[in-house]
Amino acid sequence: MYKNLIYDVDGKVAKITINRPKAMNALNEEVLSEMYEALLQFEGGSEKVAMITGAGKAFVAGADIQAMVSMDNLKAHELACLGHRLMNKIESCEKPVIAAINGFALGGGLELAMSCDFRLASTAAKFGQPEIALGIIPGFSGTQRLTKLVGTGMASYMIMTGEMIDAKRAFDIGIVEKIIDEDQFEDECAKIAEKMASKSIYALKAGKQTIENGVNMDILRGSRLEIESFAQLFSTEDQKEGMSAFLEKRKANFKDS
Repeated sequence: MYKNLIYDVDGKVAKITINRPKAMNALNEEVLSEMYEALLQFEGGSEKVAMITGAGKAFVAGADIQAMVSMDNLKAHELACLGHRLMNKIESCEKPVIAAINGFALGGGLELAMSCDFRLASTAAKFGQPEIALGIIPGFSGTQRLTKLVGTGMASYMIMTGEMIDAKRAFDIGIVEKIIDEDQFEDECAKIAEKMASKSIYALKAGKQTIENGVNMDILRGSRLEIESFAQLFSTEDQKEGMSAFLEKRKANFKDS
């Protein structure tokens, strides 16, 4: 179905692997379009959690410079719009999407990772926004999402110097939430995704949507949103199952109902 991706389903987890290892999984128009279609497939399927990763030594080492070198400003505008469409789709997806960063996450790769709900990094991972060395700036939302994650000063430093950082530094400044040993990375990422997928789909969706929508609200509006989302979950069978299981000291068996 896809030329540049592998879409695997294991239980309630969808694993989307960008599969251009010879090109370090660089993003071009075709990859961006296929990724968007894969997100639509995930949204329409029964999987609860999606995990995005890369084949080979890179997560995504950036946009495809070979495809960009001869672009004029109009074509560059079209490419940037395509990139933003994908990043916004990931962020607005009603179900959680995890970035499993197995290697280089540079330029568009870091932008892709930042659009996910959270980021798991291998000890081998490297991060950066090196576009300044090409005479440009990030074009797939890096100036916006990096600033929200690490603050104006650090985002300015990374974007204006193009400096590459390792996984520990990325963790320290808030780009990634967890670092995993390289030899255990795939298994540990799968365990985390499976743990999430064992929860109620209603709670997963409510958690994501309340965080994403509330972050741009003032505290009073955000609090009202949380109250409504919290209360609505009490109309589900999963809430009753979860609380009964807790009181009965057993594992909850959520039916997504």
